[in-house]
Amino acid sequence: MFKYVSLNESTPPSHINTHIPRGTGRGGGVAAIYDSSVLMDPKPKLNYNSFESLVLSLSHPNWKTLQPVLFVIVYRAPGPYSDFISEFSEFLSSLVLKSDKVIIVGDFNIHVDVDNDSLSNAFISLIDSIGFCQSVNKPTHCFNHTLDLVLSYGIDIEHLIVFPHNPFLSDHYLVTFEFILLDYKPLGKTSYSRCLSDSAVAKFKEEIPSVFNSMPCLNLTESYNNFSPSEIDNLVDSAAGSLRSTLDSIAPIKRKLLKHRRLAPWYNHQTRQLKQIARKSERKWRSSKLSEYRSNWQDDLKIYRKALRNARGAYYSALIEENKNNPRFLFSTVARLTESHSSIEPHIPINLSSNDFMSFFYNKIITIREKINHQLPSTVISGSPSSGTSVNVNLDVYLDCFSAIDLHQLTSIISSSKPSTCLLDPIPTRLLKEVVPLIGTSLLDMINLSLLSGYVPQSFKVAVIKPLLKKSTLDPGVLANYRPISNLPFLSKILEKVVAKELCDFLHNNSLFEDFQSGFRVHHSTETALVKVNNDLLTASDNGLVSVLVLLDLSAAFDTIDHDILLQRLEHQIGIKGTALTWFKSYLSDRTQFVHVNDESSINTKVSHGVPQGSVLGPILFTLYMLPLGNIIRNHSINFHCYADDTQLYLSIKPNEINQLSKLQTCLKDIKSWMTCNFLMLNSEKTEILVLGPKNLRDSLSKDIVTLDGINLASSTTVRNLGVLFDQDLSFNSHIKQTSRTAFFHLRNIRKIRHILSQTDAEKLIHAFVTSRLDYCNSLLSGCPNKSIKTLQLIQNAAARVLTGTRKRDHISPVLATLHWLPIKCRIEFKILLLTYKALHGQAPSYLKELIVPYYPTRTLRSLNAGLLVVPIVSKSRTGARAFSYQAPLLWNRLPVVVREADTLTTFKSRLKTFLFDKAYS
Repeated sequence: MFKYVSLNESTPPSHINTHIPRGTGRGGGVAAIYDSSVLMDPKPKLNYNSFESLVLSLSHPNWKTLQPVLFVIVYRAPGPYSDFISEFSEFLSSLVLKSDKVIIVGDFNIHVDVDNDSLSNAFISLIDSIGFCQSVNKPTHCFNHTLDLVLSYGIDIEHLIVFPHNPFLSDHYLVTFEFILLDYKPLGKTSYSRCLSDSAVAKFKEEIPSVFNSMPCLNLTESYNNFSPSEIDNLVDSAAGSLRSTLDSIAPIKRKLLKHRRLAPWYNHQTRQLKQIARKSERKWRSSKLSEYRSNWQDDLKIYRKALRNARGAYYSALIEENKNNPRFLFSTVARLTESHSSIEPHIPINLSSNDFMSFFYNKIITIREKINHQLPSTVISGSPSSGTSVNVNLDVYLDCFSAIDLHQLTSIISSSKPSTCLLDPIPTRLLKEVVPLIGTSLLDMINLSLLSGYVPQSFKVAVIKPLLKKSTLDPGVLANYRPISNLPFLSKILEKVVAKELCDFLHNNSLFEDFQSGFRVHHSTETALVKVNNDLLTASDNGLVSVLVLLDLSAAFDTIDHDILLQRLEHQIGIKGTALTWFKSYLSDRTQFVHVNDESSINTKVSHGVPQGSVLGPILFTLYMLPLGNIIRNHSINFHCYADDTQLYLSIKPNEINQLSKLQTCLKDIKSWMTCNFLMLNSEKTEILVLGPKNLRDSLSKDIVTLDGINLASSTTVRNLGVLFDQDLSFNSHIKQTSRTAFFHLRNIRKIRHILSQTDAEKLIHAFVTSRLDYCNSLLSGCPNKSIKTLQLIQNAAARVLTGTRKRDHISPVLATLHWLPIKCRIEFKILLLTYKALHGQAPSYLKELIVPYYPTRTLRSLNAGLLVVPIVSKSRTGARAFSYQAPLLWNRLPVVVREADTLTTFKSRLKTFLFDKAYS
């Protein structure tokens, strides 16, 4: 494109040029001209056959911890593009792993303005899946095509101008744009913490038994039934006070000003000594200048640096291992290590006080309740159970009381609980877990006293509210963008876990759960719920039907529950009586809460409605509160599925059966009426409707659905359903693209700290942040075209390269095999077959078991006892052949007998992975 002399002549004074010439032939190459004051640094040349590139890093003068922007110039010659999409996808994935801000400009010779151009469609799909945005939307060539593009990732392009054609300069048009490099200045903040050294912990363990033994109220000699509520409160408060005061005397809480500086918690006594030795050797050499002393200093320095690397690796290895099941902690740890300010959770502005939040949350619930009261029919009295809510219950079966637990059960529950600490906890939870063997008997007395007396200690009913931003992209300065999350004392959650286990066992043994409620139930999950819904929608589409999917949204559902209605439902429809019912009455009464933000606590407010979000029992009680809703929907012959407070309705009809929509309309009216009588508010603005099915059929139906009972048809072609983006074709392309962007974001952060992690620890992070996203609900992708799966495979390939340091041009399949990672397609098959095995062995929801039918030949054949399944007949490969009811038996019947006949789930998973691994790599 430029000759060297011409390039120099084109470079203005006080500017610099850099270029990479074309490897073969005359002319060509790519170049950049920039002001000498700009901090621009050329990167090593990258060799690709299908395009030329020049990569530059652009930094801000004040950036010391932030990564530079990658500025890339690209030229693709016209002609065949068979290799371009593949090579450019590798190129893009390598760029986003290096930086969170990338700008690519150049002449791509791709007609992105032509809708039916195959290269254009493939190219746009590729950049969209990785998260790039293309900003040029006007012709940039004299033949009126858009060939010169500006691609951006993680940075906004502003004021883009395409100038008129100047034939004296070029057959291409001049394109200019602006972007802003923000100057980041970290803010200092204060923190309160204890210095829990090994000696402090040891001293606490030594003192706490004698403290507990010296308090008469903590040494019970009477029966549990002889204690009054005030005596139980006194016992619990005394125990908490003893724990807190003893720890305060040993390791008091201190206020610290956190400065933005590099911390080295792995720096220990050994590394300090080695550093001192190295510095001593250095001083000796600098004073003498003898080569012998220089050699000694270099040897000591190597020993110190090696010890420091080992100590740092051991520190993060222990941290990752201890928190491998805590994604939020790992996320903040990685963000802190990479100093990635885009990864760190936004801080609550200092101008928003705790009382501001408390007033907003409190008034929001009061406003909703007042709106509901105005909508209530005159025949309904506030607090009375609504009509039409009865369910069939065997009233001969009751839960009269809770059973006491023993010390072994308590210890098991505490040890398996997350070590999260609340502001209300007297001592850190990690420390409490360590002293359980010393004070376990006193803790057991507290739990059993509550269970057998039917009284919940008052201190267990206080919650500290943590405002949580609903989405990271929302403005943190707006109160309405936050949701209240209740943080409860650790011991109160232990008590709730004991009650929840007995309650769930009672509900399960007596079949009191709603069949199509998948929230907070064993063997149920968001994936099993979506597999069922997706199967029904695909099957309907295969039969030439169009489906209408309605995703209901409730306003502050957990917070508006009426306590009187909930207690009546527990008693009359669930069968909870006696002391157990008394316990729930105590649990719901006299609750208080306050907000704590920016080291400030709000006033306490009484909680008269709702169940606490963040509690153990809250979600279970909510599902029981919603029990009658299932029968209301069934009365209208509408399909539905629930996951906690997320309810979805779907109706499949022929395009000419518009009158069938009246069933859905009537159903929605009845749901609204029932919710109003039960003090729940349907949010019509956030409730979404999506029409799915064959395009030619759904378009005609969409014209007839403008609103359903005041609910508008979704303006977009996708809706988010339990974390998965559903589109009208059920292709899940939008979901795949979103997964790709998120995975690359996390993979880039992991790459930044890869050098300080062992391969084992780096692999744990990759599985926590990347593989978990690739696997989430991946059973919905079974039967999807290879083109869609390839996008996810690109992520896994990039993850393997980051983990192993494999060069981007080396073959990746041997690396995946060495890591024992199944390719994406095999991972999808693994999930389908795992769900199938669980369904056949009673370890999956009944609604999945109903989708697969065992094969029984009409006459005696060798296949009689082979454990085969019936493969249903379908019409279309892109709809019916993707349904779980088709894919499950199809894949199951292909398994070797030794895999199908595995007697345990663990054995089945092991044999299945071996089978799929051999199929993928042999």
